[in-house]
Amino acid sequence: MRFYGGSREKICRLGLSHLFLELQEILIQTEVNIQPEKQANSAGVVRELIDSAFGNQNDWIGSKSGDIDWVKRMRYNSTIVSRLGVEIQVSGRSDLLARDIVHIRNGLQDSQIDAGVIVVPSDDFEYYLTDRVANFSYAVRYVEEELREAQSYPIVIMAVEHDGLSEKPLPKKVTNRGRRSKE
Repeated sequence: MRFYGGSREKICRLGLSHLFLELQEILIQTEVNIQPEKQANSAGVVRELIDSAFGNQNDWIGSKSGDIDWVKRMRYNSTIVSRLGVEIQVSGRSDLLARDIVHIRNGLQDSQIDAGVIVVPSDDFEYYLTDRVANFSYAVRYVEEELREAQSYPIVIMAVEHDGLSEKPLPKKVTNRGRRSKE
């Protein structure tokens, strides 16, 4: 994990510690077994597993596209006192990390969230995934060297790891573009 922009302090001060631990628990309990071969496993399937785990939890609100992936609100009685936003960047191209940072920045500026977390595969895990996904080192380097102003946002970059090995890879997704036409 890497904390930026006072995110650690803000998470503690605003009472988001419980949500932050809940986020970690969701990620830890999402079981991902991979075939240990370079780019053999579908990053899209990993994303689906994580999204499914969030969807099975209470009060995590998911977004389909163009917004923060998952948000949970901390309530005191009927008043929302703070919100944690989570971007899952385990599938898709590594340049989409910039879009995730923009989503978090906009959510912070529009007071939709109070702190944001970007979840990426660890450097080791990314080696086994398809789709040129961003790994932890890339995400840190991007924030610290390419998009330096992101260091002032209350953002946490969190790496996830696979749980074990499998003889079968996570199946790659078949898209309409990947299908051969029948002519």
